[in-house]
Amino acid sequence: MSTDAKKKVQDYIEENKDELVEAIVKAVQIPSVIGDENAMAEYMRKKYEEIGLKVAEVHPEYEKIQNHPAFSSSDLPFEGRKNIIGIWEGNDDAPSLTLNGHMDVVSPEPVENWTKDPWGGEIVGNKLYGRGSGDMKAGLMANWFALKALLDLGIKPKGKVLLQSVIEEEAGGAGGTLSCLEAGYTTDGFIATEPHALRLTVAHAGVMYFRVRVLGKTAHAGMAHLGVNAISKMYKVYNALEELAEKRAKEVYFELFHKGSGQSVHMNLGTLKGGDWASNVPGEAVLECRIGFIPSETRAEIKELIEKTVQGAAKGDEWLEENPPEVEWYGWTTEAWNQAPEDPYVQAFKKTAEDVLGKEVEIAGRAAGNDARFTQYYGKPGLVFGPRCSNMHGPDEYVEIDSVIETAKVFAAHIIDWCGIEEE
Repeated sequence: MSTDAKKKVQDYIEENKDELVEAIVKAVQIPSVIGDENAMAEYMRKKYEEIGLKVAEVHPEYEKIQNHPAFSSSDLPFEGRKNIIGIWEGNDDAPSLTLNGHMDVVSPEPVENWTKDPWGGEIVGNKLYGRGSGDMKAGLMANWFALKALLDLGIKPKGKVLLQSVIEEEAGGAGGTLSCLEAGYTTDGFIATEPHALRLTVAHAGVMYFRVRVLGKTAHAGMAHLGVNAISKMYKVYNALEELAEKRAKEVYFELFHKGSGQSVHMNLGTLKGGDWASNVPGEAVLECRIGFIPSETRAEIKELIEKTVQGAAKGDEWLEENPPEVEWYGWTTEAWNQAPEDPYVQAFKKTAEDVLGKEVEIAGRAAGNDARFTQYYGKPGLVFGPRCSNMHGPDEYVEIDSVIETAKVFAAHIIDWCGIEEE
């Protein structure tokens, strides 16, 4: 029966793929930059209700999650924001499944760098353009369409299926997926449909944000010799951190990250701000950074490494020794995630995906974070699988349409294989 059901569902998705593509286009046309996801949430509510799912809302609250070991603050208020979950109830005695995707997208600015409308959802050949087209509204809609295909054909999953549409994955995920799991929406299997090029991702880097503050001494530019330029002093710290980044890129290795991202660890020196007027010697400079690390490293070790590097940069400089740079840890903070590839759930998904795609599915890791990491705190297996995408977080982001169709087919088959189906 399951073989026949899978064949019917694959045919249905192929024959009705234009409906899936149109749903993605409409989703891309809804601007849902982090912190402003409600219009997208209502769109997802409507799509879930269209296929007969019960819909639940999860409203995040800082006091409920701020002490969780996986918590990191986005510095965005939660008031008025919500996660939307479509629920197929199923039976408690059958394996359950979550298909998870985030509604939030990063800003498209500066829009003048785009050749396409960031909110247009324009299709050119096999490419669907727009901010969030790949990261990750295509994944959200593939989740929905996979379950829709089954239900439209009268094929009812035995186990519970949750379709999670969450907020602020791009800012750490505490108000989104973590809040949903803390609210009790956990299942026996979990997939985040990030655009990982039809690879099966089971690990990602630990990620932490930090800022370094250097003080100078303000003075009129005409008397600059009486001041101390904070920007100039900051470059001692900048150079030390850049040397550390280059050293770690050469020496720190984790096979799954290298396979998935081409380099195991990164440290990005992301913003540098200093001074407030061309005629003033700048009295302060602030450098903000993101550092990634591998599973054998801990957040405590990384903190110690960065703080020692910054302290070392100040040595030999009279001003910096008297006015030491300050390191502040903020925002994104997560330990590395490393789901065992041999886990029965991972292997079950891999087999189904290979059967559908007709080729080997590579298991890899990523040097960037995602919400699948939260499953490790609940004793549940998780993985990431999704379509091919280019220019994530950059201008002219696009998703490859054929890969979205393939993703939906894989998920539909996975629901049948993992959750089972009710016999007529």
